[in-house]
Amino acid sequence: MTAPVDRPAAGIAYQLAALLSFVVMDVAIKASVQTLPLAVVLWARFAFHLAFVSALFVLMGRRVPPRTRAPRLQAIRSLCLCVANLCFSAALIYIPLAEAVAIGFVSPLITTLLAARVLGEAVGWRRWLGIAVGFAGVLVIIRPGLGVTHPAALLVLGTATVFAVYQVLTRRLAGVDDAPTTIFHTGVASGIVTTVIAPFDWVWPSPTEWAMLAMIGAIGGGSHFLLIQAFQRAPASLLAPFAYTQIIWAVIAGWVFFAELPDLFAAIGGLIVAAGGLFVIWSESRARPRRPAA
Repeated sequence: MTAPVDRPAAGIAYQLAALLSFVVMDVAIKASVQTLPLAVVLWARFAFHLAFVSALFVLMGRRVPPRTRAPRLQAIRSLCLCVANLCFSAALIYIPLAEAVAIGFVSPLITTLLAARVLGEAVGWRRWLGIAVGFAGVLVIIRPGLGVTHPAALLVLGTATVFAVYQVLTRRLAGVDDAPTTIFHTGVASGIVTTVIAPFDWVWPSPTEWAMLAMIGAIGGGSHFLLIQAFQRAPASLLAPFAYTQIIWAVIAGWVFFAELPDLFAAIGGLIVAAGGLFVIWSESRARPRRPAA
């Protein structure tokens, strides 16, 4: 397996597509947990993930399950995703989607710190500034200390921490296993854990709910495939600031599907978040040396 390819523009594009997919999945999860137990929703999220990915492997003529060169790291990464999904989905029962996503954006800061510490990636002042600007936008949205957040916000903070570890492990595995292998093993450990837990709080879904659960699994697998592609092409610390653009999609989705209208602070904060990501794009393009003309 070759080392990750240095293609930052492609990595950023995959990252943005993955973030939009995450919001679509979050909408489906938030709608599902209104009528189904959380354990059932999480079980379906990973069960259908494995089902769809296995079917693709069969069509591609690949071995199922694929062999991994780092089974322990793959299992830890999968469990991190399981814990992150559990905390975030539980929080969505009590707080608006946009607010949950906004609070979770301490994760890029943690990702950048871990990327510098664990992966040895160089984190320049431009990336730090982009993250700081984006985080300032998040603070404008949630207004800490003003009593506007539910105690379930602590669950989102747990999600942010665990998901940062997940992203760093994704970058680490990019140089060990190929993307299809990693996307398959994303659901293995989580699928085992949720299969054990789900029967204790089982409610049989209706046909419409089954369709929604299947969609959650399919989008979950696809979004993490996009995320893996991003980390195979760009450093985790570079991709981290662009995670803030997810708040824009979350605000729109919360408004359209759940009548969770964003206020003035959410609008201003969203613009600040976008400005942070755009600054990183602009500064990275100026910092990268230009190739001489042919």
